[in-house]
Amino acid sequence: QVQLVESGGGLVQAGGSLRLSCTASGRTFGSYITGWFRQAPGKDRVLVASINWSGGPPYYPDFVKGRLTIFRDNANNTVSLQMNSLKPEDTAVYYCAVRELPALQFEYWGQGTQVTVSS
Repeated sequence: QVQLVESGGGLVQAGGSLRLSCTASGRTFGSYITGWFRQAPGKDRVLVASINWSGGPPYYPDFVKGRLTIFRDNANNTVSLQMNSLKPEDTAVYYCAVRELPALQFEYWGQGTQVTVSS
């Protein structure tokens, strides 16, 4: 059974930084993509960053480019999300997820970690 555990959320002032981490356990994946998503109250869950298993160029949507960096530590089965220049609109529950290729959807999800950015 796959388990993803997020950590690193919390309360931070606008302009501050946080680093989230996602550690996987349970079994070894083959070819896969790890993504970080967020869901704000009353809004849909959206992808904010993703990276593939081989460490190729990560993906970021335009609304976070330049502020978020995703990186992986394969030795420790961890994918982290460094978030800088945080804004109040970044407030959300952040989830990590894994999509094991050739699946079209992210199948495995963590429980989420709350990030709150105060103005």
